Amino acid sequence: MTRIVRFADGTGAVRTGITDEAGGIREFAGAPRVADLLRLPAANLRALVEATAARPAADTDGGEVLLLPPLDGRMELWAAGVTYERSREARVEESTEQSVYERVYDAGRPELFFKSVPWRVVTDGEPIAVRDDSPLNVPEPELGLVVNHSGETVGYVVVDDVSSRSIEGDNPLYLPQAKIYAGSAAVSSGIVPAWEVPHPEALKISLVVWRDGAAAFEGTTSTAAFHRPPQTLVDHLLHSQRFPDGVVLSTGTGIVPDIGFTLHAGDLVEIGIDGVGVLRNTVTGDTADLDWLAEAVERPSIRAAHRS
Repeated sequence: MTRIVRFADGTGAVRTGITDEAGGIREFAGAPRVADLLRLPAANLRALVEATAARPAADTDGGEVLLLPPLDGRMELWAAGVTYERSREARVEESTEQSVYERVYDAGRPELFFKSVPWRVVTDGEPIAVRDDSPLNVPEPELGLVVNHSGETVGYVVVDDVSSRSIEGDNPLYLPQAKIYAGSAAVSSGIVPAWEVPHPEALKISLVVWRDGAAAFEGTTSTAAFHRPPQTLVDHLLHSQRFPDGVVLSTGTGIVPDIGFTLHAGDLVEIGIDGVGVLRNTVTGDTADLDWLAEAVERPSIRAAHRS
């Protein structure tokens, strides 16, 4: 399966390309950013990807580079909430303002919220974090839509929308604090082109939280359980605002642990989406463990020291 990737070579130079089945990378000519690729119409991006894939040999051995989060430039990561019935049930269970979530589930306008700028996003093998002022913290496995500047979904990624349930449950106005903090946004390193995912409306999503070598929590769902068509979420997100470098929109979770479960430092969170990929991240209990993200903007190679 082809994946669009962003990577750093041994010199620290950042480039983009596509992976092949042998693990090689064919680089895009001109070293475009992912943001530059998302300025292209979907048909043009597909033509570029297919022309690059048709080249006879890889430019780079994928094992010799450092794969990076597939967001850069002026891209943003946004997310949707209460898009599955299970999500509505969980929000009602935890919240002091239950009717808010019951109403938004059936409302014409979905819940959409900002999640992260590119430099704060972590990827495969890098740590996610839980807040020390929240006793209940959970992973939220979600399908991410990679949307170009004109609103076309051109690819898919795996997203973990790590959340502080107790903070949001205390008051819905605390949502930004529950959702936006260091280590709360993880995205798989490869973008699977949309034309290689024939049935995005029926993808199995799985979650396993590993603790001391055993599964502390397991769950599955399917995008077939979406309460809203994903394009509806995109249309609302792009209404009255533009994303000139594209946007990743995480579509909400259908897997929420029971109210007594919380992530622990040292847990390994593993999320899989059929046809899209797997995302694995270890949990830290100290958000200061993510302070290196600021330095990684100029020195992406330092990410290697923080991967498990």
